[in-house]
Amino acid sequence: MDTINLLSGFGSSFLSYLIPFLFILTLVVFIHELGHFLVARWCGVGVKAFSIGFGPEIFGFYDRHGTRWRVAWIPLGGYVKFVDDENAASAGQTSLDELSPEDRAKSFQGKPLVQRAAIVAAGPIANFILAIVIFTFMFSVYGERITAPKVDAVSPNSAAERAGFKPGDEVVSIDGDEIDNFATMQRLVSMSPDQDLRFVVDRGGAKVELTATPERKEITDRFGNTLKIGLLGIQRSASPDDWSWERHDPATALVMAVQECYFVISRSLGYLYDVIMGREDADQLGGPIRIAQISGQVATAGFVALLNLAAIISVSIGLINLFPIPMLDGGHLLFYGIEALRGKPLSESTQEIGFRIGLAFVLMLMIFATWNDLIHLKFL
Repeated sequence: MDTINLLSGFGSSFLSYLIPFLFILTLVVFIHELGHFLVARWCGVGVKAFSIGFGPEIFGFYDRHGTRWRVAWIPLGGYVKFVDDENAASAGQTSLDELSPEDRAKSFQGKPLVQRAAIVAAGPIANFILAIVIFTFMFSVYGERITAPKVDAVSPNSAAERAGFKPGDEVVSIDGDEIDNFATMQRLVSMSPDQDLRFVVDRGGAKVELTATPERKEITDRFGNTLKIGLLGIQRSASPDDWSWERHDPATALVMAVQECYFVISRSLGYLYDVIMGREDADQLGGPIRIAQISGQVATAGFVALLNLAAIISVSIGLINLFPIPMLDGGHLLFYGIEALRGKPLSESTQEIGFRIGLAFVLMLMIFATWNDLIHLKFL
């Protein structure tokens, strides 16, 4: 009986992670590939297949243009295959001389450089658009809690106390950026450990400038995950008069959504830069297992929280795909940039070498991220 209960518990736990993970990944991948697909169709490129996932097909159908829409067993990505693609990664094309006149007219490589670049860039752009749509929906329909950025209490021997914060202070700006919500201040501080931040606070009507350095500390969140973040040592006001629930008009929500995407991009690039410079540990980099784990955890907080995570992951996927690494969309765009400068494309052998290097890099990154995932795994 204990064994049956254990297996039942494991199965339930597994599904609680798997279903939210598949929802997020399918949504993000579908929109990414749809961007490639739509722009390719607009440019007159023939599409053989639109696949969600890799490997053997689970089910699929043909549309009136002859494109095979398919769902495959390995849900770790997807692809759009054009009439002249040799493989799903678009890492090689069939020679135009080997194509029929009809297929040659619809080939990807036969299109002008601008159209090819637009088709490749459309995937990441679609990810950014998806995130903006989700964030706009959340800010306008669901709304957000606005808590005044007031200091209710200062922890003894904390970075805030050393900087000179006092109970009753209200933060006006951080490094010149206006602050109107405690959550915004908390997020900036948490992502800036060991970095000097310039605060302007309102203290009894007078503006006071303070410089504080959030301390890097290891905390455990409500899901049991260990995080390394910056802490200042101040508590928010608990007074009902200092918080409200606000829904924004669509125009304002759209602007806020764009700003939210910019924040995710800038902080992601900042983290990667700090990793390269040795100021941050790379153990926060995660792969599919970590995404599945976080998806399952966030799903317990409700569908809106899961949508928010989907938006963040969509931005991240769009950003990663723009990195100038062969095998990724950014690598293709890099080759097109070189082609524009040279007036002719790189040789097939040079591109092949680039794709091999890119594949090796992507595989090493996936192995490293998966290793990090296994180290941080909590449900084994």
